[in-house]
Amino acid sequence: MEEQVSKQPETLVPTNLSAKDGATPPRPTLTTHAAHTHATTPLHHAHTTEGQPSTRVTDQGEDHFWLTMDACFKAFDKDEDGFLSQNEFAALCRALFRNERGKPYPVDTAMLDTIFTIFDTNKDHVIDKEEFRYCWQKWIKQVVRPVTALVVVDVQNDFISGSLAISNCPAGQQGEEVIPPINRVLEENRFDMVVYSLDWHPENHVSFIDNVHQRLLHESCKITSDEAKVYDTVIFDIRGDGKQMEQKLWPRHCVQNTWGAELHKDLKIVEDAVFVYKGTDPDTDSYSAFWDNNKISHTSLNEELQKRNVTDVFICGIAYDICVAATTRHAIEEGYRTMLIDDAARGVCDKDIQATKNHTIANNGLIVTSSQIKSLATGRDRPPVLAYRLALELAKKMKKK
Repeated sequence: MEEQVSKQPETLVPTNLSAKDGATPPRPTLTTHAAHTHATTPLHHAHTTEGQPSTRVTDQGEDHFWLTMDACFKAFDKDEDGFLSQNEFAALCRALFRNERGKPYPVDTAMLDTIFTIFDTNKDHVIDKEEFRYCWQKWIKQVVRPVTALVVVDVQNDFISGSLAISNCPAGQQGEEVIPPINRVLEENRFDMVVYSLDWHPENHVSFIDNVHQRLLHESCKITSDEAKVYDTVIFDIRGDGKQMEQKLWPRHCVQNTWGAELHKDLKIVEDAVFVYKGTDPDTDSYSAFWDNNKISHTSLNEELQKRNVTDVFICGIAYDICVAATTRHAIEEGYRTMLIDDAARGVCDKDIQATKNHTIANNGLIVTSSQIKSLATGRDRPPVLAYRLALELAKKMKKK
């Protein structure tokens, strides 16, 4: 295992993203928010009442890191043969996967087997010290000491009380209800990075119903420009080359440098936040804070997250089943341990909101509430599914080498 692991920076200072189209949006009023600095603390090994070694964070410091890694290996190497058997590694995982009260999570045996197989890179049915070194650096360390980002999606005036207020949509939800829980999350937690995404459309954007006559419809589209209505889905032939592009038609919304595009005045804006402006291409819509809807062009969000070594992404905002859903899906695809904050998101359609939850869970993400975030973000609550997700991503990276 030759990969070198760089030391995690002790202070992560976010920088701002600029609009891709060159427009310089006005900066919202900022409130002070100290960036969360992870203490460079190793794992400490104690014994539970059952006599099973457990793992928790201590205040010793990075100087003891390697010594503690060796101590961890020895604690679970019960037969002292210099290897971790599958049963010994399973005991380590069960000690690792505990909630904030120290209670072990039930762990599926198949999940444990898969994780073991991933780190048993030479397939000799034991984990040697070199394999454990990689496991410790790339997996255990991140499970116990995650690097976190909060992504606040599109909490803008037009989605709350403007031209595309979600209160007028089938689910009848109130967009302003996301603001108190988001503000509380920002007040009670210190993330390594806070991101605000904004729909930031030019006047001639392809998604606006009143612009449908400006572009060629594909011959396969069953709706004419004159027949098209708000919320219809049409098929454009944007460049006249026969390529199809589906587009849902919306009321004009979030036009650059208008009141409707501004973040809501009651939303807490933290110092050193990152702002992602999406939907700036006139011919392409962009629900996700990562990619456009055709997944051709991307924002700088993934690069900024990687720059800060972010491992865990918490997502909230508007609309649950559209822009929040797309951002969550892409966060998972990009390999982040992803959590959608249920009580800090509101959406358009109840059925699609449930589908968003189902997709997130099916892909080893979590649906959480704002009250759970502190223990998750500090590594005191360590659900198996998030560790499993990370292990699967590491397996993908190892295959690419």
